[in-house]
Amino acid sequence: MTVARSERLLALLQTLRRYRQPVSGAKLAAETGVSLRTLYRDIASLQAQGAFIEGEAGVGYVLRPGFMLPPMMFTEEEVEALVLGSRWVANTADTRLAAGAVDALAKIAAVLPPELKEELDTSPLLVGAPRRREDQADLTLLRRAIRAEHILELAYEDEKGVLTHRAVWPFALGFFENVRVMIAWCELRQGFRHFRTDRIASASSTEKRYPRRRQVLLKEWRLAQGIPNPQ
Repeated sequence: MTVARSERLLALLQTLRRYRQPVSGAKLAAETGVSLRTLYRDIASLQAQGAFIEGEAGVGYVLRPGFMLPPMMFTEEEVEALVLGSRWVANTADTRLAAGAVDALAKIAAVLPPELKEELDTSPLLVGAPRRREDQADLTLLRRAIRAEHILELAYEDEKGVLTHRAVWPFALGFFENVRVMIAWCELRQGFRHFRTDRIASASSTEKRYPRRRQVLLKEWRLAQGIPNPQ
């Protein structure tokens, strides 16, 4: 396999990873800059190497989870993106998630070839420390409730300091420079609401699953906010 072909196959894998639904061969060929005939050969090569690519000509293709790229196939830009993202999480997220970012980067570093490991260790991309109010809520509890699709009971202060008690269906958590925001369906308001985590006076899980799926709520919230769904 020539270097050019290796890079072409990697580009095809990366393109497939961006799509959650089957994408046509013609579109894949256009995005990767090859002929349709070459694309079909490349897909067959990847399938022979163990990539879980499902589909067929005229129908479309989708990459199923489970195929891992060899670490030596990371580009310099990908390594820098990993470092920058991990540093951002370490500076912005809660303690446990920050520790997870550091540990994940260490695992990646352990299997990188020497030249790329040096790039990772000496990356010049830095992340500034955020300025924000301290959270009253336990973000680990919030993230656990989101994953389990459990109803949360909140005591929440609005911008005027008025305390209300809510039962909410949490489905996303947004991390911004100055604030963190939990996105949920609020039973009290019968609609989507955004709860700043520094205003959550208390939160407890009911351990009861809410009646809608998290993915459905997220899709409906994106639609309501005019935010395109990822491809």
